Amino acid sequence: MTDLAIVDAAPTPLRARVGTKFAYGTRGVREALLSFAVSGAHAILEEDILIHAAGREVEAVELAGNHGTRLHVVGDVGDGWLEVTYSALVDITRPTGDQVGHEIDFDRWVFTRPSRYAESDRLAPMAAQLFPTQSGAERVRAVAEWVHAHMAYVSGASRGTDGAVDSILQASGVCRDFAHVVVALLRALGTPARLVSVYAPGLQPMDFHAVAEAWVEGSWHIVDATRLAPREAMVRIATGRDAADTAFLTTRGGRTTFNRQVVTASLVEGVLPQESPDSLVRLA
Repeated sequence: MTDLAIVDAAPTPLRARVGTKFAYGTRGVREALLSFAVSGAHAILEEDILIHAAGREVEAVELAGNHGTRLHVVGDVGDGWLEVTYSALVDITRPTGDQVGHEIDFDRWVFTRPSRYAESDRLAPMAAQLFPTQSGAERVRAVAEWVHAHMAYVSGASRGTDGAVDSILQASGVCRDFAHVVVALLRALGTPARLVSVYAPGLQPMDFHAVAEAWVEGSWHIVDATRLAPREAMVRIATGRDAADTAFLTTRGGRTTFNRQVVTASLVEGVLPQESPDSLVRLA
């Protein structure tokens, strides 16, 4: 059995400039829920949010979600364009502590249940056969290695409705598919796991990124089976059961049409860490 080092996120001081600019054509949209802002778990040094709807600048209402998630609601979107421009300077700090007491107990149960895109109940026999003896950190490493070896990262290979079972059968997908498979297999084995959307300096191709987060060694640790970016430099956006909880755009009523999207994430202080797949990495 391999001994795994536990690495707190950002062991040396790191600062990142992250942001996005995306636009969707809208027709008859009543409301939009946006998830692009850096989580309140991080130290945000600077932040600019600019939102336009139907040709006018609008003020969004910020909602506080779980685990530091910050959501923005835009009402009366109307017809035309919904455009978001966002930029933040973030101090990627070491974790200051996870939830405490009953919150941890609650989450450990919630994130062991099957969910929309992480059908752990359907994968339980497969998971038991693939990982019959591993436990703790070794189990997390084994699941991540299996997903990395089994799946190919292929842009456009999956649909937005695909869950972990579909991704395993297709043996391909994008970051959210890799994360869903990791989450589902870990839950099937009794390890609490959840999905996190992040900004990821060093990611190629650059985009919003999705990773898994597993409860092991008494805290939450990031698991990224794609191995496309160093986990120690990632910046948390939203945390949830699966992609249904972390989508960057959700609308009520009407229709939206994709126009353009650009995501940026780079370090402005510090050196991009070297990724070590065998390490356990905590994220702020």
